[in-house]
Amino acid sequence: AAETARLAILDTIGCTLAGSRTDVTRTVLKTLRAARGGELGGRASLFGHAEGADALDAALVNGTAAHALDFDDCSNTIGGHPSAPIVPALWALGETRGVSGRQILTAYAVGVEVETKLGRAVNFHHYEKGWHPTATLGTFGAAAACAKLLGLDAERAGNALALATSMASGIKANFGTMAKPYHIGHCARNGLLAALLASEGMTANEEALEHPQGFFAVYNGAGTFDATRIVDTWAKPLDLIEPGIAFKRHPCCASTHPAIDALLVLRARHGLTPKNVAKIESWTHPRRLRHTNRPNPTTGLDGKFSVQYVLARALAQGEVGIRDFSDAAVRDPQIRQVMNRIQAAPHPEARMDTNEHFFALVRVTMQSGEVFEHFVDRPMGRDRAHPLPDGALEAKFLDCAREVQGEASARALLAALLDLESVADVRGLAALMKAGLLPDDAAQPARASA
Repeated sequence: AAETARLAILDTIGCTLAGSRTDVTRTVLKTLRAARGGELGGRASLFGHAEGADALDAALVNGTAAHALDFDDCSNTIGGHPSAPIVPALWALGETRGVSGRQILTAYAVGVEVETKLGRAVNFHHYEKGWHPTATLGTFGAAAACAKLLGLDAERAGNALALATSMASGIKANFGTMAKPYHIGHCARNGLLAALLASEGMTANEEALEHPQGFFAVYNGAGTFDATRIVDTWAKPLDLIEPGIAFKRHPCCASTHPAIDALLVLRARHGLTPKNVAKIESWTHPRRLRHTNRPNPTTGLDGKFSVQYVLARALAQGEVGIRDFSDAAVRDPQIRQVMNRIQAAPHPEARMDTNEHFFALVRVTMQSGEVFEHFVDRPMGRDRAHPLPDGALEAKFLDCAREVQGEASARALLAALLDLESVADVRGLAALMKAGLLPDDAAQPARASA
């Protein structure tokens, strides 16, 4: 569990650095500066920026940045992204308190356990109803993690979670827009705020989850949740152990990843190119296709949720990268021509009463008439049975961090985060990040136009 937590925090910080200079993060920063009279000020770091902020503002900005590229990790249990709501809140609080790396790791594990076990109680109805579980359930994860880091007793920690029921929000209608990553900044800030309020004596209803007008009934509805599933496997094992954390190979919606992986296998095996491919057909679970069947994406963020677009990119270049999600990249006429040959449909044999919904069948028809197909049960990195290649996570971190930190600083930060348990005071890592910071040329188009 500690090893998984360490890698998840590493991955989240890398994604946050990469997302720190995107349009959505800059928008949040500009808004806060204007609201604060031009200066933020504070002891908590804003990743990728020289200035600091108070803990709440830092959680908001860094939480937004953590999810800006949709490259952060996932969880089968929560039905979303477990780390992005927690790590920015913990890091902001930890910097203001001078805590150790071990304390961060422990609190992170608590937050993940709370949000994922809540996910067991409410999903997949919660997800299919239209809630964004990363934001709704992530608020509880951030609150629990911060309550642990603050050392709250049972009563005050309970109040923090009860307060979170009134602060959880985020709807899937905003997928493919700036609002989606903002959801995560909002929930990171709210989770931290709930813990801080509880630490100062704020109270809330201890039955706010199961009350007839509480979280379960209001957000899900009668007959669509099972609260006993929260405790029947509580820490037996920790969710960090089973099913663990799903690390992303591609910087786009995880629902598109199995189709990308399947096409990349076919591309390598049969030498596929845009010139020799006549048609591509993709079948995925309807739960995943509902928000990824976007044959005509118009923005970079929209492209992250278009299985047609990401498959066109995978065919054309053998990978899907961060720079493929600018507005200009999504409108590339050559890629548009490839997209016209791609069809996506729900798999006819898919069941809705199953957790096995991260599969894809991809069939390619060649100009010659030959037909090739490949099935992926789960994408690479999704679980322990489908791991990323050795060293892939470290390489991903460097790719994310080096253009913000510079090569030497990125490598030094990587080494420190891999040994997080030995860090006596996380403020030292903040100093390391700021020491290597490269200038932010805001005149250049933001990476991924996120």
